[in-house]
Amino acid sequence: MSDLNTLTLAQARDALRKGETTSVALTEACLAAIEGAGALNAFVHKTPEIALERAKAADVRLQSGDAPKMCGLPIGIKDLFCTKGVPSQAASRILEGFKPEYESTVSQQLADAGAVMLGKLNMDEFAMGSSNETSCYGNAVNPWRRGNDDAALTPGGSSGGSAAAVAADLCLAATGTDTGGSIRQPAAFVGITGIKPTYGRCSRWGIVAFASSLDQAGPMTKDVRDAAIMLEAMCGHDPKDSTSADLAVPDFEAMLTGDIRGKVIGIPREYRMDGMPEEIEALWQQGTEMLRAAGAEIRDISLPHTKYALPTYYVIAPAEASSNLARYDGVRYGHRAKLAQGDGITEMYEKTRAEGFGHEVQRRVMVGTYVLSAGFYDAYYNRARKVRSLIKKDFEDVFAAGVDAILTPATPSAAFGLGEMADADPVQMYLNDVFTVTVNLAGLPGVSVPAGLDKQGLPLGLQLIGRPWEEGDLLNTAYALEQAAGFVAKPGKWW
Repeated sequence: MSDLNTLTLAQARDALRKGETTSVALTEACLAAIEGAGALNAFVHKTPEIALERAKAADVRLQSGDAPKMCGLPIGIKDLFCTKGVPSQAASRILEGFKPEYESTVSQQLADAGAVMLGKLNMDEFAMGSSNETSCYGNAVNPWRRGNDDAALTPGGSSGGSAAAVAADLCLAATGTDTGGSIRQPAAFVGITGIKPTYGRCSRWGIVAFASSLDQAGPMTKDVRDAAIMLEAMCGHDPKDSTSADLAVPDFEAMLTGDIRGKVIGIPREYRMDGMPEEIEALWQQGTEMLRAAGAEIRDISLPHTKYALPTYYVIAPAEASSNLARYDGVRYGHRAKLAQGDGITEMYEKTRAEGFGHEVQRRVMVGTYVLSAGFYDAYYNRARKVRSLIKKDFEDVFAAGVDAILTPATPSAAFGLGEMADADPVQMYLNDVFTVTVNLAGLPGVSVPAGLDKQGLPLGLQLIGRPWEEGDLLNTAYALEQAAGFVAKPGKWW
């Protein structure tokens, strides 16, 4: 078989079981693709020795006949996941040199399932960003181009390296994390599938924390079937994570029938934003008609507190970030600033954090510290928590009225150029999350599915939001949408 790195997880799994290829051959094909794709800056810590060692072990396991679905499949791991003995920096200078002595629960579960880790993937620093431009490793680059334009485009953020690597066939799939859209937005920007599961479905243990009540790990894959396969391997109760749900993990792949007859799909009127590009509006309408044609009932719904979602998110997330990032102080691990004679511990904290954190992280830590301060706690943080409850109740009311899933755009635009937002107000960048943050605030599952191209030939995605804990049902609706949309476009190779 040729071009093994272009296979989906399902195709590679079936080929391994039929003896048509080996995990070593798959892994070598991906490692060669990674070496030839330096221009994308997707992989930032390569682990070829670990990859080949795991691939050989997977081949032995496959021959014995008791291998799990993910056995022998080469994947990338976002740099936010701690991986034993491998640099895990969260794309920040402050964690330079940090090699954990432990493995995150999700990456351990994937390893136990026989998945092969090819290396660590680029991302926005501490997962704070929507364009992968805040990374200490430099920008990750989208493998897509606008028409005949050579301008480098963002792969989205914060999981930009994961998105670029999967879209460019450097790995068969990758892990991502989603705090306000960081799986779904980059997936839409590069034309792949990304699912954020229900909060608590995947363990957060060993994942560098940004905002603990919002963060959730999930898979970024070439199609919906692959998302179902990888999500099952990533899920499960973890006693080390107090927010991990003690629920059985279903066989998500077995639930992909494509039959959505009788399902009720909600179309929220509040997601029709002023200034939304006509192409996004048209795609949303097409997606609605596709689901109707597949037998679903389409229902107009209202989520009245949606307009408060962005300000609520950008109070709660920075507040939690301020608290979580307080531990990076130059005392225990990571970067410590060089001190001048006479400097004390206060100067060490100040210099270390000033050198170690990038501007976006500094901005969010300062905002978070401000909203948590004694004079402003009730005015900002407590009020945001109350509005978050109202946003969650909006969804609960809609689902209680019989809606099975909600269809919205995934992003307010196609991928934009790297550097194009450099002089913009930070709030302009935050608007990239306008369709995705509500899902994190409410703790719901959401999936982005590629559904079309804009007039410049760039991918556009649609988002489906599901009931809590019903990822299988959500993925089946996404599968029906994927089949109807028939998206098969790939970026032309320029790198």
